[in-house]
Amino acid sequence: MASTVRLHAPLGQRALLITSFAVPLAGWTLHAVSLRRKLTAARRDPLTGLLGRDGYTTQARQTLARYGDNVLVVLVDLDHFKQINDGPGGHAAGDRVLAATATRLTAWAGSRGAVGRLGGDEFAVAVRIGPARRALRLTQLTQLLAQPVEIEDGVLVDVAASVGAASPDVLGTTDLSVLQRAADAAMYAGKHTGRPVLADRSHAVVPSINGRRAGRPGTTTLGRAA
Repeated sequence: MASTVRLHAPLGQRALLITSFAVPLAGWTLHAVSLRRKLTAARRDPLTGLLGRDGYTTQARQTLARYGDNVLVVLVDLDHFKQINDGPGGHAAGDRVLAATATRLTAWAGSRGAVGRLGGDEFAVAVRIGPARRALRLTQLTQLLAQPVEIEDGVLVDVAASVGAASPDVLGTTDLSVLQRAADAAMYAGKHTGRPVLADRSHAVVPSINGRRAGRPGTTTLGRAA
């Protein structure tokens, strides 16, 4: 009955009916767009703008699924960060260093890389880099992260980072949790040396909890990344 009335209604009435349905539809569309933006924002770290742990995990897995053996999974941990936080500049200086590190990682990874802040001063990257370029690119990253950071009015603070990486072709898997565990172990093998370490199969069998080296932050609470 309702469809017949719509069909034979005068042009003005039909326009009114169409408008009456279009307005709520447009409202719901705007609501959906707004909700999606809020959800996307919620997945990002408010200080650095990087993806949070869950958002990074999703994108990193997508990168691995698409590029397979040509992906490099990198973990970065800032050296002596507590000293910066506890120094004269306080937490504001620490925040500047974290933000600068995020900017540098994003620039290094490029627009197609997944870059996330896992928590504290720990970051992760999943990026397409072929085997022939890995050593050079990792060295470039370590040098980039070691550049001093301006914290206020020209005052510079020295920074350094430990870098560990893992790749599917070396470890024989595209499982993100395995790759991150190996990268984490490799990172600690080269801690405070100023050189990046690319994981081999021995790093993948280091004892772990929730996909992390035992004793690392995040090993006591099960997260989606695990």
